Amino acid sequence: MPASHQPAAAELPLLVEGGVRRYGRLPSRPARVNPLDEFTGVPRLMRRPRLKEWAGFTLLHPDVWSSLIVQDAQYLASCEMYAHDRRTGVLHQHAANARGRSAVLPATLLDGGHCSFDRPGHRIVYDFDATAGRHTIHVDIAATEAAPAFGAELTLHARAASAPLSVSSRLPGGGRMYTHKAAFPVEGVLRAGSAEYVFDAGRDLAVLDEHRSFLAYRTRWLWGTFALPTADGVIGANFADRPELPGEPEESAIWGPGVCEPLGEISFTPERPDDPAAPWRIASRDGRLDVVFEPEGRKEVRHQLGLLAIDYFQMYGRYRGVLAAGGAEHRIDGVHGVCESMRARL
Repeated sequence: MPASHQPAAAELPLLVEGGVRRYGRLPSRPARVNPLDEFTGVPRLMRRPRLKEWAGFTLLHPDVWSSLIVQDAQYLASCEMYAHDRRTGVLHQHAANARGRSAVLPATLLDGGHCSFDRPGHRIVYDFDATAGRHTIHVDIAATEAAPAFGAELTLHARAASAPLSVSSRLPGGGRMYTHKAAFPVEGVLRAGSAEYVFDAGRDLAVLDEHRSFLAYRTRWLWGTFALPTADGVIGANFADRPELPGEPEESAIWGPGVCEPLGEISFTPERPDDPAAPWRIASRDGRLDVVFEPEGRKEVRHQLGLLAIDYFQMYGRYRGVLAAGGAEHRIDGVHGVCESMRARL
């Protein structure tokens, strides 16, 4: 397997040191990521309600589309997971809420971090151990009237992961964004009711999406990702379109064997905007990413709670097209991934 791209935690700086935050595309995830460390006293107290944190995974397997996330918006913590069986076309999903700041999302994550949402009947745990070269996902969600029980024991191979995508940037309106993403070969078992899906590290991936950001009250983005393992390493892409400040780095990038190369000016164009099942073309202005996303299904979340509102959907499906990384062009066809839209008042 390719060598690890993640230095030991002792070698890494912090996101904020001495009250000064690091910005830019970073070579790896800092040892500690807590955006509040930039502030003290009253400014810190005023910033906290704007902090939105989450850690989630997209699971890429030929027979099931599945994603899971643990998130904390300060006033509300939540956890969601879905599984769509490709053979039957059935979508099952679970969601749970808890008081704000009750989810465990440690600032020190990849080397010894324990991330969890743990409530009766709804438990998701991530344990990270970069020193040992493996991370784990554990799921234990009880059946409800709407969905069967979910369970999972998955092991992620950290030393064979993609190159890390780690970005710290300023956002319009005084916001700040930090994100870390990587794709890991994964093995183990996912269960949804009586269905069981066996993950093979030579074929399947788990894509980590970590965010710790001060988001604007009115927030929107389009985002997508896909990846596939090869004999030389992971190939794939992460791409986004959101309000940005000129000159600030953003999270769009291509993964090639051993590299993570920045992209910019991403366009998302649905072929038929009034048809939720229509393909989307996603491309970078420089042409290094030019793919078509063909949805196979869709998960939606809509809430209207006075001043707070969410209009969100994530589509899961297949990508085809071309991407260029490391000086080489890669053609992809039928590669699994997701594409989503968020419009919210948070």
